[in-house]
Amino acid sequence: MDTTLPLFAQLKESISKAIERGEFEPGDQLPSQRKLCKQYGMSHMTVRRAINELVNDEVIRAVPGKGLYVIEKPQFIDSNSLKGFVEQMAELGVKATTKMLDSGLVNASTMQAHALAVEAGTPLVYLARLRLVDNEPLSISTVYLPHALCPGLLDYDLAANSLFATLHTQYGLKLTSSTSRIKAVLADEEQSILLKLTRPAALLFREQVTFLDTGQAIELSRTFMRGESQYIQVNEGIPPARSTAAAREEFNQTSLQEH
Repeated sequence: MDTTLPLFAQLKESISKAIERGEFEPGDQLPSQRKLCKQYGMSHMTVRRAINELVNDEVIRAVPGKGLYVIEKPQFIDSNSLKGFVEQMAELGVKATTKMLDSGLVNASTMQAHALAVEAGTPLVYLARLRLVDNEPLSISTVYLPHALCPGLLDYDLAANSLFATLHTQYGLKLTSSTSRIKAVLADEEQSILLKLTRPAALLFREQVTFLDTGQAIELSRTFMRGESQYIQVNEGIPPARSTAAAREEFNQTSLQEH
């Protein structure tokens, strides 16, 4: 501990290093404020300031009536990436897996048809998947794709294989751009169970439409992500030299819904 630092900063540094050494794992509960005061011989005000700093730095979180808990180190997700989830996580040095929750063919609702620029009632491939990182649940994703563009897609093992890679290698489809919207929502009962959360719990909800090089929408996805374990990194770029403006504008004019 660096004794040249103010007392609250010394305590903050001590707790941070204990977490870095693995003395406290993500999800572990820290000693109470009273115990920290006694352990370090510091006043309640000093301990409170150190805790506030750690909360602001997103190292720990304070749960009213329960205590202090170590936060899982956030993953940076590239919001404009057209890479598959497993590939993105591999680049971050973590092991990602997928559990298929449901799949099948459905008829496009009015909203889905609007987003994908198809007729209402058009057959869509439907996938619902639970994403895990190091065997811990990270997000729930539902995906809708025009069946005419990828007939037989359900015959592939999309829990073990990348959806985007399958679309490219098996159907020759080139995904070139996407548009998304993100907002905070509260987890419902089913989401809380799947993501191992205690309600009330905040989620990041992302709705995205992905486009082919032809300008045709290939995918509408809705993803619910654990809010405390991810940052969304936005990269700007030049859109493709084809007019997808109308499709993007229609998507942007619809409201985030059906979640």
